[in-house]
Amino acid sequence: MSRKSSGNEYILSDLRGERKMEREEGQREEVVGERSLIKPPGDSSINSGSGQSAAMATGAGSELERAARKQFQGDHTPMFLYRLSAFAALGGFLFGYDTGVVSGALLLLKKEFGLNELWQELVVSATVGAAAISALSGGVLNDRFGRKPCILLASFFFTVGAVMMTAANDRYTLLSGRIVVGLGIGLASMTVTVYIAEAAPFHMRGRLVTINTLFITGGQCFASIIDGAFSYLEKNGWRYMLGLSAVPAIIQFVGFLFLPESPRWLMQKGKTQRARRALNLIRETQNIEDEYESIKSSIEEEQREVRGGGSVLWKMLTYPPTFRALIVGCGMQLFQQLSGINTVMYYSATILQMSGVQDDKLAIWLAAVTAGTNFIFTMVGVWLVEKVGRRKLTLCSLAGTTVSLVILAVGFLLSALTSPPIILHPRDPSGHNVSCVNYKFCDRCMLDPNCGFCFKMQHPNITETSCVPVSNRSDTIAAWGRCSNESEFKKEGLSWAFNFCPTKYSWTALLGLILYLMFFAPGMGSMPWTVNSEIYPMWARSTGNAMSSGVNWIFNVLVSLTFLHLAEYLSYYGVFFLYSALATLGLFFIYGCLPETKGIKLEEIETLFENRLCTCGLLDSDEASSPLVQRSENEEGIVWYTGGQTNVF
Repeated sequence: MSRKSSGNEYILSDLRGERKMEREEGQREEVVGERSLIKPPGDSSINSGSGQSAAMATGAGSELERAARKQFQGDHTPMFLYRLSAFAALGGFLFGYDTGVVSGALLLLKKEFGLNELWQELVVSATVGAAAISALSGGVLNDRFGRKPCILLASFFFTVGAVMMTAANDRYTLLSGRIVVGLGIGLASMTVTVYIAEAAPFHMRGRLVTINTLFITGGQCFASIIDGAFSYLEKNGWRYMLGLSAVPAIIQFVGFLFLPESPRWLMQKGKTQRARRALNLIRETQNIEDEYESIKSSIEEEQREVRGGGSVLWKMLTYPPTFRALIVGCGMQLFQQLSGINTVMYYSATILQMSGVQDDKLAIWLAAVTAGTNFIFTMVGVWLVEKVGRRKLTLCSLAGTTVSLVILAVGFLLSALTSPPIILHPRDPSGHNVSCVNYKFCDRCMLDPNCGFCFKMQHPNITETSCVPVSNRSDTIAAWGRCSNESEFKKEGLSWAFNFCPTKYSWTALLGLILYLMFFAPGMGSMPWTVNSEIYPMWARSTGNAMSSGVNWIFNVLVSLTFLHLAEYLSYYGVFFLYSALATLGLFFIYGCLPETKGIKLEEIETLFENRLCTCGLLDSDEASSPLVQRSENEEGIVWYTGGQTNVF
């Protein structure tokens, strides 16, 4: 898109975030193409000394901004802000706990309720399906009722869902509880980051929003430890695993009764006095006048420009900067899921079993190791986000994630290439199922969900191998033959494998999972949520976050619901090669489309998306993270002047 050259310039150095335009010789700017929702002030004549006056104003504005920045960063950060962020991030903890706990609980639930492959996928995917619906509707709820009531409602859903799952006596009640919990997860996932971002000062926004992701991974880590601890109970251990999430949900509900609403939301609704009190409470001893007036003036300008009919979503889609921001936000959430993170988290114990780890309890504890890795390296992301910026952190993270997925795939490929041959081919006495006995290698037997592998381990050799149907009563025994009675076949030194083949390469799966999370957690784990909380203007923030969160959860459902089926048809290594290819596509998308938002005030970030789609990322530089951004136009397009450097695109 092009604009007519006018030699005009926007200077974003005013403390109030207003966009002032210097005009040459009193001429109005004639724009061909796009217009900003936030217009410059009206025309005014400029006398002969206007150049000198403008220079003085610019210098004064820069000096004033530096003084304000020094004040913001020099004063201590109010403790109330940390408390607010921690209580809000409990929603992230519950998000992580309720999605992570199913990894270990599933190994016990499938025995308790006789869950087949479809029901296992339903128990996992029903939660994320409900989360997708809740996240998409969360934009309307946030706009109408505010951030605080939505977080309270999410806490209520978490509590009710936990009680239902704990009391479940059949698979249908269990599934209903998982759906209710999913409603809480979806609402919390799109509300908490927005609430924290709107309450945080710009120089700490990235770090505080990333704390929510730290709580998510902390919840997943804690869930894995709980899974391991209660896996030793012979009966009802899963009830404790699923029910303990009610405790932090109640704590969050009670705590949030005493926390303020988002000052920006209050101001948008015209409740200026409540907004002032809320901002004063959050900032404690700091002077809020400049920040208050900056937010107020920016919101007033937006409201003047967005008046009129039509939904917010339609306005976002028809106004180019917000449309581009929405593409970037949804794209980041899309590739977060397509790189396989929730397959790794939901099925980590199952993946380890697939790789050859035979004991349920060992698989659960090894899954806890992977969750702990995720938590630790998310803390690395919290430390790095304001140092290296969102863009570099995301690119490095996704590159490492792609390599780790290849390592996982190669590990499963090596296991398949060394798969034990099937020596014995007994016939089904009933003559009903003949497919299992026809397989010649263990890996093909394991890809059939109706078959299991019966063998005798005589280190280092595997002997007396056969592939036979799985019992309808439990996947821990065969339907008939040598491995149909657990107590008897163990006396004979036989072993039964469902979902895995014995292999010496099982360590590669654990290595791949740990490397995957070491790279994924600091960047791709948290940056999609952090960036989405920043890139939309106030009038579009709730809807933008609802749409991007909805994309995240929809593809979360698709990935988690299809993993076991894809493994059946593509093989285990084929699935991870597929995820690595999708992650590579995401790497190109992030490289081209994601601009740096570090250090820029929320009210100024819209300007990063005023250029053609997926050009700002390619021309990003360290200096572009400065809030001092100037813009002029020429015949070639839009020119950004940043720190004395000019980029044309």
